[in-house]
Amino acid sequence: MNLNQKFKTIDDFKKSLQTHTLHVSVIGIGRIGLPTALSFADSGLHTTGIDINTNLVKMINSGDFPLKDEPGYDVIFNKVNNKQFFATADIKAALEQTDIVLLSLPTPMDNANVPDYTALKSVAKQLHDLMKEGTLVIVESTVEPSFVETDLIPIIEGTDKKFVVDKNFLIGVCPETANPGEILKDFKKLPRLVGATSEMTTSIIMDLYHHVFPVDLLKMPDCKSANAVKLTTNVFRDVNIAFINELSLLFEKLGIDTFKVLEAAKTKYNFQIHYPGAGVGGPCLPVNSYQMLNIAKKYTNDFKIVRISRQVNEYMPDHVMDLIEDGFTNAQKSLQGSTIVVLGISYKPNVKDVQLSPAEKIIEKLTYRKAIVKVYDPYYKSEKVFGLTVDDDLSTAVTQADAMVLVTAHDEFRDIELSFLVSKMKKTPVIVDSRGVMDDHAAKKAGAIFRGLGRVIS
Repeated sequence: MNLNQKFKTIDDFKKSLQTHTLHVSVIGIGRIGLPTALSFADSGLHTTGIDINTNLVKMINSGDFPLKDEPGYDVIFNKVNNKQFFATADIKAALEQTDIVLLSLPTPMDNANVPDYTALKSVAKQLHDLMKEGTLVIVESTVEPSFVETDLIPIIEGTDKKFVVDKNFLIGVCPETANPGEILKDFKKLPRLVGATSEMTTSIIMDLYHHVFPVDLLKMPDCKSANAVKLTTNVFRDVNIAFINELSLLFEKLGIDTFKVLEAAKTKYNFQIHYPGAGVGGPCLPVNSYQMLNIAKKYTNDFKIVRISRQVNEYMPDHVMDLIEDGFTNAQKSLQGSTIVVLGISYKPNVKDVQLSPAEKIIEKLTYRKAIVKVYDPYYKSEKVFGLTVDDDLSTAVTQADAMVLVTAHDEFRDIELSFLVSKMKKTPVIVDSRGVMDDHAAKKAGAIFRGLGRVIS
């Protein structure tokens, strides 16, 4: 085997790890990749972050931490930046010095809801052209089972067989499991999955991650099994949220408060609580379900539960519109020409990220109905998002508004004083809460028409 001397044996690797002579490069330094790179640097390993976004690279190297909504990583960033950690857009120069490559690249969907692995495949081609012999490649990106084996490895090897897996390069996976907004906490407590193409590679990756992260590592038999676990956990959530969303649609008609049902149901030992909402967004859950559907198509078209769950969750913005329209009908107002304030545009609470956010669809539908749409989100003040400039003050945003629609349950919205906001709105305003955080009695007492997703309509 023609491997890097540092990987010849497990003992060689451990020695390199202990003496901090390994050079790590993380390709893709976004939401997960940057905290990952900073964690490796904080463990004493010289780490380079590689990204095609030159503005991001300049921002990082100038000392400006880009993830302001990730508590704790600003401290690590200030500790290691321009010391153990550097960012660059020059992948060629970085790979010349690299022993270990971590891939933390996005895996979005195309317009047909098919997973788009363009970024990973492009980088794999660059690895074939630029990486040195003996490099260890670790895939942290979430991919469908067998993608590493059937797609990624052949690209790195190349038709010329410049590289051959387990002979002159190593490859394995350690899928990221962190929750945006809580990455530092999750990196310190959530177990990680490790799979590779050989026992030796698996052992090396486990030693590496034990060095960086104080968590349990679960050894999987291969790459596809580890990736299957990652998809299973996220698709499980998507399916269960869809179930609760369907319950909410039914319970509204029955005059049952879904949130009271859930609070009682969670007292049973084997019930895992999920909550209804305006939709499921972000770079993970919707994409992961479509990744599962994509791989299933190659073996069977009969994968109903995931497909139907996606349909349910993608319908929820339409139901929010139904609630808005019902509220306006009750208030004897027309949507056309009315001012409606959308509260929260991030796909999840307390995070600055609008990827696949249901707020976008709701805003589009309101605009189509010729409503005047205003937006307030504490993470996007004065920024332009979805074609609208976000207001920088909540009370100003709702002044003389006909309605407000809560889409994202940021902590700030849990503490708002409804009577004060209603007093600034037009007479008989409509309030729609799609996340179950507002007090319907307080809203009605203040003189508003209240509609809540999964709540009793009265």
